[in-house]
Amino acid sequence: MSSTFTTTAKADTTGKPKGRLAAKFRDSAPSTLVLWFLVVCFAFPLFWLILSSFKGADELFAVPLSFFPRRWTFSGYVSAWTSINFAQYFANTAVVAVLTTVFTIIVSAMTGYALAKYDYWWTRLFFIGILLTTMLPTEVIMSPSFLVVRDIGLYNTLAGIIVPSIITATGIFMFRQFFITVPDEMMQAARVDGCSELRIFTRVMLPISKPVIVTLAIFSFQWRWNDYIWPLLILNDSKKFTLQVALRSLVGAEKINWAVLLPASVISMVPLVLIFCFCQKYIVGADTDAGFKG
Repeated sequence: MSSTFTTTAKADTTGKPKGRLAAKFRDSAPSTLVLWFLVVCFAFPLFWLILSSFKGADELFAVPLSFFPRRWTFSGYVSAWTSINFAQYFANTAVVAVLTTVFTIIVSAMTGYALAKYDYWWTRLFFIGILLTTMLPTEVIMSPSFLVVRDIGLYNTLAGIIVPSIITATGIFMFRQFFITVPDEMMQAARVDGCSELRIFTRVMLPISKPVIVTLAIFSFQWRWNDYIWPLLILNDSKKFTLQVALRSLVGAEKINWAVLLPASVISMVPLVLIFCFCQKYIVGADTDAGFKG
């Protein structure tokens, strides 16, 4: 009798988790299949681009088309790096993206801190004005921005690309919303300890806003790395071209050198992929209250 009861109890305890697991799998299977279908749809063009960059010019449009290269070759990468002064364009783009990102974080953090912690009627009005700029299409402000850059002598310089791109409404909004969640008691305690306003900002506020800093840095770097229209308007000297403008030069009026354009496009993607791989934890599920844990 005792052994029968023990066997039944084991069957119940082992059967319930399996039943719950099977029910959970049945409930999540449709959504999981849909997500995997979307992953395949979005990833297929990317993998086609990467694999096609290892194909020769004669194989790119050979019939029938093949997903994997029949003959792997790196000649396209060598040609992309040497034929269009790729290293110079890569360096120009890196300078623009890095400097713009650094200044964007500094300016956005200072502006967001001021708008969040100094409550005056004119700061609220100023913040509304910043938000209203997000409703303007880029094409509307491009012409006056170009005239300003030209008149102050920054035309055909990398600084002409960097300076107008420093202030972003998105970055200011992100920092303001974060600093609003910071208790004012932290600032009051720092003032009691004799900290100046600048020291409170640099020693208290900035360290706890690390998730926002990293997230904005990734977004800003991506924006400036992929920017095409603004550098195309500002730059006239081919030696100062950024990577996206230089890649456009590979597209001729009648003929496109796909064997060079595809490898060059893959190389231009590498920095963004690396940054996302190392910093994706700050994008996916970034906790804005991380500074108050523990």
